[in-house]
Amino acid sequence: MGFQLKTGNSNENLKRNLKGTVPLLALLTAFPPLSTDMILPAIPSLAKTWNVSLSVINLILVCFFVTYGFFLLFYGPISDRFGRRRPLLFGLAVYIVASLLCAFASSAPMLIGFRILQAAGAAASSSISMAMTKDIFSGPERERILAYIAVIMALAPMLAPVLGGWVLADFSWPWIFFIQAVMGLIGLIGVLRFPETLQKVSDTPLSRVMHTYGRLLLNPSYIVMVLVMSASLFPLYSFIAGSSDIYVNGFGMTEQKYSYFFAFNAMALMIGSFSCLRLIKSISSKYLITVGFAGIFLGGGFLLLIGQHGPWSFALPMFLITFSLGLSRPPSNNLVLEQVDRDAGSASSLLIFSYFTLGAVGMWFISLEWADKIPVLGAIALGCGALVLGAWAVLQRRGIRGAA
Repeated sequence: MGFQLKTGNSNENLKRNLKGTVPLLALLTAFPPLSTDMILPAIPSLAKTWNVSLSVINLILVCFFVTYGFFLLFYGPISDRFGRRRPLLFGLAVYIVASLLCAFASSAPMLIGFRILQAAGAAASSSISMAMTKDIFSGPERERILAYIAVIMALAPMLAPVLGGWVLADFSWPWIFFIQAVMGLIGLIGVLRFPETLQKVSDTPLSRVMHTYGRLLLNPSYIVMVLVMSASLFPLYSFIAGSSDIYVNGFGMTEQKYSYFFAFNAMALMIGSFSCLRLIKSISSKYLITVGFAGIFLGGGFLLLIGQHGPWSFALPMFLITFSLGLSRPPSNNLVLEQVDRDAGSASSLLIFSYFTLGAVGMWFISLEWADKIPVLGAIALGCGALVLGAWAVLQRRGIRGAA
């Protein structure tokens, strides 16, 4: 892979470590799916063990996402002010400690509380890793890097529930969090060995560091793009929270078999990202985004028509939806970052904050006591697909920076 460093970034240590750049960035970006999807197979049994409803036990997902999104808003501008490494190291250390505490939780409220702490630490990874891509790479090269990262990162949601299912088959759910602590330690070691990527820190006083969001909120092209791209992910997060109930309680599958179906859906994300990586060399980004949004809409329609007929009738439309997200997400993320010339850390944080906040709403919504979650999920995908496809058409007509 012949990557080129961003113009002006000539740090020799960074050049020496370039071979490890993409795997490290992918690991840091993968913390959310690894932290959520590994525990998914255990959700139905945890509800029974602690005698609480699924809507209560799903708070270990919802609260994680809300807290994660909230802390993203702090890490981004702090990384612009003090560099990328120190906030990353702090966040990873908190994540490791919180993962160990989760392993020793003895009740649902205790686990929910420790998951909140775990999310506060994990939030350092996604926004800062995306800002690091802007530090190191530029333009079409960054778009390709984001696609490479998306391909590698897609392995996380594909393998995480399978690993969780294997752990539950031979051990118990606390071992899931022990494994996450080890994962955090690997990330910590990687960051310690990696040089600082931000060549010039912001000179904004700490008391005014959060004011960068004011500038971003006054950037209409950035805000509109953030909202459109966030809405496209709403069906996926709804699926994440509802999938264990649909497959285990609805279709009567074992936890391990459910993990394979979840991995099948996650594979769609990887195939979509890999397809983007191959197609982006010959097809314009705006066409890939259009096809991706149309796929979400079509997948929602198929879910409503055939999703209740059996596990494969449900899995195949969800595969289309997730594939479409994998196809459109790398160019859409890059397009959002193209709308800003500075404050990359804050811009990345606000982008991912929007993803996870809207995702938490989707998780809460699908966790309500619906008689059948499948038509609800189909309606969500159909509605969001229509919304983002229409908004994207309007944005293209009006012209938006970087939409080549």
